[in-house]
Amino acid sequence: MRSRLTSVVAASLAVLVGSLGFAVPASATEPVTLGDGRVWDEADVLTDAQEANLDSRLERLTEDTGLDLWVVYVDRFTDPTDAQKWAEATARLNNLGPDQYLLAVATEGRAYYLSSDSSGPLSDDRITTIEQDRVFPALDAGDWQGAGVAAADGLADARSGGGGGLIWVVLLVVAALGGLVIWAIVRRRRAATGATTATRQIPLEELERQAGAALVQTDDAVTASAQELGFATAEFGEAATAEFAQAITAARTSLERAFSLQQQMDDETPDSPDQRRTWYEEILDLCRSAGAALTEKAEAFDALRDLAKNAPEALARVQLRRTDAGARLDGIDARLGELRTAYRPEAVAAVADNPAQARDRLAFADARLAEAQTEVAAGDGAGAAVGIRAAEQAVDQATRLQDAVEKLAADLSAAEREGAALVTELDADLAAAAATPDPESRLAPVIASTRLNLDAAREKLTGRARDPLSAVDLLEEANAAIDGALGQVRDAQQRADRARSVLSQTLLQAKAQVSTAEDFIGARRGAVGATARTRLAEAGAALVQATQLQQSDPERALDLAHRSSALAGEAMQRAQGDVGSFAGGGNTGGAGDFGGMLGGIIIGSLLGGGGSRRPSGGFGGGFGGGFGGSSSRRGGGFGGGSIGRSSGGSRSRRGGGRF
Repeated sequence: MRSRLTSVVAASLAVLVGSLGFAVPASATEPVTLGDGRVWDEADVLTDAQEANLDSRLERLTEDTGLDLWVVYVDRFTDPTDAQKWAEATARLNNLGPDQYLLAVATEGRAYYLSSDSSGPLSDDRITTIEQDRVFPALDAGDWQGAGVAAADGLADARSGGGGGLIWVVLLVVAALGGLVIWAIVRRRRAATGATTATRQIPLEELERQAGAALVQTDDAVTASAQELGFATAEFGEAATAEFAQAITAARTSLERAFSLQQQMDDETPDSPDQRRTWYEEILDLCRSAGAALTEKAEAFDALRDLAKNAPEALARVQLRRTDAGARLDGIDARLGELRTAYRPEAVAAVADNPAQARDRLAFADARLAEAQTEVAAGDGAGAAVGIRAAEQAVDQATRLQDAVEKLAADLSAAEREGAALVTELDADLAAAAATPDPESRLAPVIASTRLNLDAAREKLTGRARDPLSAVDLLEEANAAIDGALGQVRDAQQRADRARSVLSQTLLQAKAQVSTAEDFIGARRGAVGATARTRLAEAGAALVQATQLQQSDPERALDLAHRSSALAGEAMQRAQGDVGSFAGGGNTGGAGDFGGMLGGIIIGSLLGGGGSRRPSGGFGGGFGGGFGGSSSRRGGGFGGGSIGRSSGGSRSRRGGGRF
């Protein structure tokens, strides 16, 4: 509902805020129902040509390997927000089977996951390798189409790795050549960025330390350079300092990217060691780039700031600035006194010693200016430049220390206004929460904690000893908590309503598919093996559960109904395969005998007594075979309602991540 008071939170980031833009928020997407195409580009990151090319590559994957792959691009994952859980939910929703894979990519959320079934032909380790070695580099480079192609290529290569001796020889040769190519690319890339292969030998902990130190040093260098630019521009004009300004802009851009990578590693999403190593190396490269952008103009800037040639003029200018700063001291003392009277000590602690610190800086400046005055009188411009430069920095710090007192006063006043508005809003939220149906009692504890925070915030917003910044923190925390709780309750109700709207038809479909499978298997039980019967039993159990839960938990009931349909479809596939194998094995008896054996009639009577009519080949442990044929685009699901088929395995695999 309401965002945090920007001016309060971002006070210390004023320099950076000016260089940042504000992007339109990306939309969040729930698990999707896949259509006829292999590519789902809701994020609109592909051109029409790119989408067509990727779809064609995915079609070839099925033709060549029997594996199906869908690629989905959305802005952000939601309900669930985790990449793995979102991809798994989408796979379940579309009944993807063991030979069917899903690459889910959140383009704005910078997260991805390659969903696979543990019972499929490729191991979890193979899938993880495809993610890290093929998909991640493409995503990290912003190559959306390339990520889908890389996943398809990885699946194709992994599928072909199970051949005979000659194939293995060929694969080893190809791998060796590929390794040489990759080595050459990596070497060339690192040469261009100033990195060396030695970074791969550095322990991850040491690389983390180096990256952290580089961030600090580069941030200080950019800040110091920006201050230097301000001094130079004031003295020499914008035209003379334009190139150095551009260098600072380039350095700041590299630094912002480096900070973004560090934040990516600091968030709650776990990253693999290889990912962290790659990002630490990139941080180091970005910091080197920022330093190079500043160093490139260093000599020209030094020449520009050659105070030796302009020492008398520069001295007079700094003396004037020192006088102006000194004239503000009494006013800042008074302002700080007002703040101490109106607010709690902790509210003004950040600037409590600012006037004293400002006086200290000005005393330092006075000493340096006196030294510079002596040097100027002696005609030593170079010696005077050192003192002038030091005094200039000291006066600048004194000025900023005084400005901080005035800024805090403005921030406290703004926080009081924002706090009052938040109190009003929270009162309304509490009323809405109290009136919202809450059968699972999700809101009660949140309402209680919100009231406590609201009371504490009111205390900090009133009286003579106030702390409005802390009050806003409490109010924002309470606001976020109750907004989230209300959203969950309302979303749950909406999801339940949506589930109810389609549940009836889904149950009818599931019942029809289970009934059809039961009739087919029952009339051909002599040929149908254990797998088909197991799937049918599971389908029936899921249907019973779905029926029982349709009123109390429609979302769960809908999931179970989909599962029942998928299992019934697989039972039919397995049963049809068993019957096909049975019929193809030959018939030693007459037509009536064969039909009886297929229906399990003759087998049953023979087991009960007579043996003279038993076919010479016998049936042993039953009939197997499995349904043949390669995987099609739609996966062959029974009943026309599903893309693929559920499997007995799991689609939960630790993998994916951020890019």
